[in-house]
Amino acid sequence: MYHKPVLLAASLEGLALKKSGTYVDVTFGGGGHTKAILSQLGPDGRVVAFDQDEDALNNQWGDDRLLLVHQNFRYLQKYLRYHNIDKVDGILADLGVSSHQLDTPDRGFSIRFEGPLDMRMSQNIDTTAEMIVNTYDETTLGNIFYRYGELRSARRFASEIVTQRKGNKITTTQALIELLRPMVPEVRFQKELAQIFQALRIEVNQELSALEALLEQSAQVLHPHGRLCVISYHSLEDRLVKRFMQYGCFDNEPSKDAFGNSQLPFKKVGKMILPREEEIQINKRARSAKLRVAEKL
Repeated sequence: MYHKPVLLAASLEGLALKKSGTYVDVTFGGGGHTKAILSQLGPDGRVVAFDQDEDALNNQWGDDRLLLVHQNFRYLQKYLRYHNIDKVDGILADLGVSSHQLDTPDRGFSIRFEGPLDMRMSQNIDTTAEMIVNTYDETTLGNIFYRYGELRSARRFASEIVTQRKGNKITTTQALIELLRPMVPEVRFQKELAQIFQALRIEVNQELSALEALLEQSAQVLHPHGRLCVISYHSLEDRLVKRFMQYGCFDNEPSKDAFGNSQLPFKKVGKMILPREEEIQINKRARSAKLRVAEKL
């Protein structure tokens, strides 16, 4: 399976689907969420799906109610306008990396396989993880590991990489793993290695700025009472989602107009939803998932 949809039932419930509604799945992937949404819509319902990964395009199927846009979701509003869609009834985002991307060694996302240090979610992206590891200066590299990997030893990792790359260019996932192995006790190695790969992936794909753009545009394109459902997998994503749903911005207090009145585009719907143990047993990658739902005011 290309990707098993996470928190599927909870996502559909969060969207509060209407038979004739227009919905956006900004992370099409294997099409699992999209197919489930379409199954609950009538003939006048519609799903606009986004995916920047060329591989995901192979997963579309014949359904006149489905429009698949091959673009990053940071361009949500632009492409909705291009297709003459002003407002939608719901937006679903399942963030992170698909099972297909993780399980394809040539993509370089996983610590489990030997592969090139790539990590691009779209081949149209110019920057690769190899470029970052071999050309970023020590300070910048350390900042990436600290900010996006939340690693206490970020500076030490960056220093070692810069030292080692003087002799041989670091071009594969295994080369990076073996370089870092002596620096971390075995009991923490898998966790910290995953954090380093996460940091590189976020920098390559500019994931957090794309998420901010999506959240800000969602407030513009949703009908009143439209739903925003976001599934995140690490604290950096979840923090942005939580703050935006609560405050309408990425600070810890609401935006205010010229008269000092709070401007809240959303109200939270229910509490954060976690996968049940049964789902985690079936799909291990669901274990870190968090679903938050908000309604447009």
